[in-house]
Amino acid sequence: MTFIVNSHDAWGTAAVGEFQSLEQARDVFNALRNDRWFIADGGVKGLSIVDCSLEGGRTIERFNFQQG
Repeated sequence: MTFIVNSHDAWGTAAVGEFQSLEQARDVFNALRNDRWFIADGGVKGLSIVDCSLEGGRTIERFNFQQG
């Protein structure tokens, strides 16, 4: 299976990386959730993990940064 970690901002979605296991994807996802730059930036709206084993993919985890 392939899992993609995406970041979301006002301009759209960008893939951060592709991972072979959900555990690897979650490690990166959690590291980015706690990254000081992502938190302070204000432009990054959120993160998601997408399971690409299904056609079209399926979001299995999502996190939104607090804005303001």
